[in-house]
Amino acid sequence: MSEGPAPTRTCVGCRRRAPQAELCRLAVGAGGAIAIGRTLPGRGAWLHPDPGCLDLARRRRALPRALRVPADGLRVDWGALAARLERPDATVLGPAD
Repeated sequence: MSEGPAPTRTCVGCRRRAPQAELCRLAVGAGGAIAIGRTLPGRGAWLHPDPGCLDLARRRRALPRALRVPADGLRVDWGALAARLERPDATVLGPAD
């Protein structure tokens, strides 16, 4: 038996569809911190681990919209988030970063 097609998701930066395995999932963690991980609870946004896609998401204000949080309530250190996307073993991007 075949397993069927792999799940696809849309990148909030470039808006291209890609297999889920090629994207990173972002979610709002405790205290409004951005967390990276596939198994985190709550609404998530998918993003290519590419600086260009992250920049597009920032310019389009796509992250607060996709996560359904007020833009002024979500504080994102875009430089730290870019560094974390390059090394997905570090999952939480909190106020101490």
